[in-house]
Amino acid sequence: MKHNPEFLQLVEQARRRVKECSVAEVKARLDHGEQFHFIDVREDQEFAKGHARGARHLGKGIIERDIETVIPDKQAPVVLYCGGGYRSALAADALQQMGYGNVLSMDGGIHAWREAGYPLE
Repeated sequence: MKHNPEFLQLVEQARRRVKECSVAEVKARLDHGEQFHFIDVREDQEFAKGHARGARHLGKGIIERDIETVIPDKQAPVVLYCGGGYRSALAADALQQMGYGNVLSMDGGIHAWREAGYPLE
């Protein structure tokens, strides 16, 4: 998918402020039984077509509105992902601005997860 330049600039600015992790790091955390919130921020129809096993859905369009209800502990570990890592970086940036201090964006998103052969639901 070709993204517009202004969108890419916005994502790049967000990426300077957020921490990112790889799909392998997330999979290792899951395999080791680490407790963290694994959140898919894609659109409803994208999530319905398939998502990383164990992920919960909280779309980018509503995450700021609903996050405090879903994850009231602002120090809880949270890993966000989207299709390729762009929207999750933007969402992670917004959550940090809301006071969430332990948020990661999964670089490569569900595309990298699928390419790695990791489990889907």
